[in-house]
Parts: sequence; C-alpha cells; structure tokens
Amino acid sequence: MIEIIKKIFGLGPKANFKELLKNGAVIVDVRTKPEFKQGHIKKSMNLPLDNLHNEFKKLNKNKPVITCCASGIRSWFAKNKLKANGFTEVYNGGGWMRLKTKIN
Repeated sequence: MIEIIKKIFGLGPKANFKELLKNGAVIVDVRTKPEFKQGHIKKSMNLPLDNLHNEFKKLNKNKPVITCCASGIRSWFAKNKLKANGFTEVYNGGGWMRLKTKIN
C-alpha cells in the first residue's frame, strides 16, 4: 500500500529534474487553467488533464516530459496517459510547488 501511495505522489525512485530540464525535458502542468493562472513554474505548459488526450500533438514524444499538478495525483494519471500513448520518458514531478523547489 505504501508503494502505491509513493507512486501516486511521485515519491518513487528519484529523478534528477534539473538534469532532465537541461537535456530538453518539458514540464506539463495538468491543473485547470484557473489553477495554473494562480501560479505555476516558469516555462511550464498548461495542458489540463481532462483535455490531455487532445493535446498530445503539442508534445514531442522524443523528449522527456515531467508532469505536475497540485498534489501529484493528477500528474500521476497524466504520466500514465502519456505512457499509454507512446511517450517513453515521462516522470511524475508531483505537486508543482514542490517540483519548483527541486529545479531552482
């Protein structure tokens, strides 16, 4: 049960998000547009989870993708949607505020 919770909240094996960004990764914030407007990581893309399937074309399947949201749950679902649609290097960054501290 603890392992499932860790996976949902992006607490699994540690990814070096700074290094991923240096190598061309894109941050995809899957919160709603109003949530994104209240605050977000600079240069992140806002592709809300509910419409993510219509936005795949905006992403390069050959570049790493880091998903984030408010807590890590929606970003976990987004990671799985992306992987199911051919994106091979996808990381759950968890909550955007926590991710922001890891990349700054």
